Amino acid sequence: MPTISVIIPAYNAERTILETISSVQQQTFSDFELIIINDGSTDRTLELIQNIQDERLKIFSYENGGLPVARNRGISLASGEFIAFLDADDLWTPDKLELQLTALQQNPEAGVAYSWTYFMDEQGKSSIPGVSLFFEGDVQANLLVNNFLASGSNPLVRKQAIESVGEFDSNYTACEDWDYWLRLSAAWNFVVVPKHQIFYRQSATSMSSTKVKNMEDNGLLVIEKTFQSVKPELQYLKNQSLAWIYQYSTQQYLKQNINNIEAVRHAREKLWQAIRLHPPILLANYAQDLIIWLIKKWILTKIYILRNKNNPLMIK
Repeated sequence: MPTISVIIPAYNAERTILETISSVQQQTFSDFELIIINDGSTDRTLELIQNIQDERLKIFSYENGGLPVARNRGISLASGEFIAFLDADDLWTPDKLELQLTALQQNPEAGVAYSWTYFMDEQGKSSIPGVSLFFEGDVQANLLVNNFLASGSNPLVRKQAIESVGEFDSNYTACEDWDYWLRLSAAWNFVVVPKHQIFYRQSATSMSSTKVKNMEDNGLLVIEKTFQSVKPELQYLKNQSLAWIYQYSTQQYLKQNINNIEAVRHAREKLWQAIRLHPPILLANYAQDLIIWLIKKWILTKIYILRNKNNPLMIK
């Protein structure tokens, strides 16, 4: 049996899937199986991956079930002692599996190893390193107020830990990975590999307002569910957790087009909700940057509207 099972859910991923698979094949640790769940793709995804010659590659096709369902299908097929998830548009550095596995082997009480993240543009031509955090051991308090793993492509997880908390919750259409890391953090220690090893691809186009609301609604559901079982000494973090969701919503609304005055209004509302819930965020760089961004965006949007006041089709 392979030591590690790598699970890649793929839905209409023809533009990126080969590069993603290549980043797995180039790993310095090679004792893995690569399970690709073709989640009802209608493009050339299946054709492309079927042409890959690698005995470690296993392809399974299903009707589209969504990301949580695809990951769960991969888990049910995995035979490795450790499991890693990788989204079909993200990448790893070559030493990702090796260093995370070493971290877990050196810390037998830990169930999850994570690394730091590069935020990559859609074309994969440039990337910015994310914040370097050193949360280890019982990280539940840290994870409640910030999904510092950043994406579903980050951790290496003991299969024993996965079996202890169950599957990804398929009821979520967003934030399902944060929910899963929170469930793991309630039962298992985490260990960090202090190195940027995950390239998280971000779309050049901003989320629509509908998608932002969906993300926010799912995040709020995760918080409500999680705090029903959080130990008493961490209950005080609920407002801070809610504030983090509203700050993230603010950021996503501010990314929208300059002609979208409604998005700016939503951003202002969400940021105010965050501040009311947890005023100390005003001392943090993230909130301060959002405030400056909001002011600039408000001014630029007003200027845009004034310049196009005789053309209402240009203004949302």
